[in-house]
Amino acid sequence: MLVRYSTDKNGRPVKKAVVYTKDEHKIPLKSIDTDAIFVVRRLRESGFDSYIVGGAVRDLLIGKKPKDFDIVTDATPSRIKRIFRNSRIIGKRFRLVHVFFGPKVFEVSTFRSTVDGSVGNSFGTMDEDVMRRDFSINALYYDPEKELVIDYVNGVRDIRDKVISPVIPLDRIFIEDPVRMLRAVKYGATTECRLPKKLRRRITRSASLLSPVSPSRLTEELLKIINSSHAHDIVAMALETDLYTYLQPAAASLIFGSKAFRKAYMESLAELDELSRNRPDSRLGEKLVFIIRDFVESMTDWSVGTKGAAAAELYRNTWARCRNFVLPMNPQRTELEHAVRKVLQSHGVQVKMPKRRARMVLPPE
Repeated sequence: MLVRYSTDKNGRPVKKAVVYTKDEHKIPLKSIDTDAIFVVRRLRESGFDSYIVGGAVRDLLIGKKPKDFDIVTDATPSRIKRIFRNSRIIGKRFRLVHVFFGPKVFEVSTFRSTVDGSVGNSFGTMDEDVMRRDFSINALYYDPEKELVIDYVNGVRDIRDKVISPVIPLDRIFIEDPVRMLRAVKYGATTECRLPKKLRRRITRSASLLSPVSPSRLTEELLKIINSSHAHDIVAMALETDLYTYLQPAAASLIFGSKAFRKAYMESLAELDELSRNRPDSRLGEKLVFIIRDFVESMTDWSVGTKGAAAAELYRNTWARCRNFVLPMNPQRTELEHAVRKVLQSHGVQVKMPKRRARMVLPPE
C-alpha cells in the first residue's frame, strides 16, 4: 500500500490519500473500457492529469460491470473540447464535456472546487474535488496506466465493510442537494451496503427537503430507479425513510393506507426488476406498466364496456388519472400512453395501439 502526500502552508508533507496497487485492489485491466483508457491517456499526453472516477471504480471493486466510465481531469472544458474533436460541451452552470465513441458517451469533468461548498461551479484541484463527492464509495480515482486506486476518504474500506459513508458533513450534505438522499438509498440497495443508523435517521428527518426539487430532476432519478433492476429494494428503502412520499405521493398514500395495495405494488416492482434484468433494452412504456398496473386495477370501473366508444372513454379517463398518479414524474407522453393501453388490454379492453413512435432516450445510471 502506498501513500499520496501533499504539503501544508509551511511546505511540510501531509498525508492525503491511500494508494492501492493492482495486487491490492485486484481490478483487472481488461475490465476497463479501452476507449475510456484512451481518453485518460490522451489527456495526459496533452499535459493534464486525468483519472477514471466515481461509480465505475466502485462497481469494479465490488465485481460488477460498470455501465459508464466517467473521467475527471484538471483540463478546462474548452481545452478538453479542443483535444477531442468527437465531443461537445454541456451544462449551463458547471460545464462538462461528452466525448463520443460511436454509441458510447464518456463524461469528462474538470476537478471542482470547494470554495462555494459542495454545490459551487468553480474549478479546483483533485484534493478539493474529492470533497465534492457525495459518498466515500463514489469518491475513488483509478489510474489505468499505473493501475492504481487513489482513496482519500476510506472508500475502499467502506466497500469492503459494505457501508455507505457520506463525504460531506451530515449537517450540509442534504441541505445543499436533497437528491443525495435518493442516491444514498439507491447505492444501499444496488451495492448491498448498509446505511448506518445516523445516516438513515438524517435522511428520514430530511425527506421533506425533496419537496421543492424540480419535477425534471425527480423524473430523472425515478427513471434511474425504474431501469436499475433493483426498483423493489430501492422503493422499499425509500418507503422506510419517507422519501417515496415525495417521489410518488399518490402511490405512497395508497401503500400506507392499504396492505393489499402495498403487497401488489411491491410484487409488481419485483416483476419490473425481472424484466429489467432479462430485457434491459425494453422501452420505458413496457416498464411503466408495473408502476401503474395496480392503481389502474383498483380505480377502474370495468363494467362500462370494453369495446368501441366505451373503451375509448375508459382509456381517456384512465390515462388522465394515471398522469396524475405518477406525478411529479413526467415521463414522455407516448410512453405513458403505451403503458395505459397495455394494462387495459390485459383486462380485455380493446384499445387500438397506434404505430410505434420514437423511443425515449433514457438517462444513464
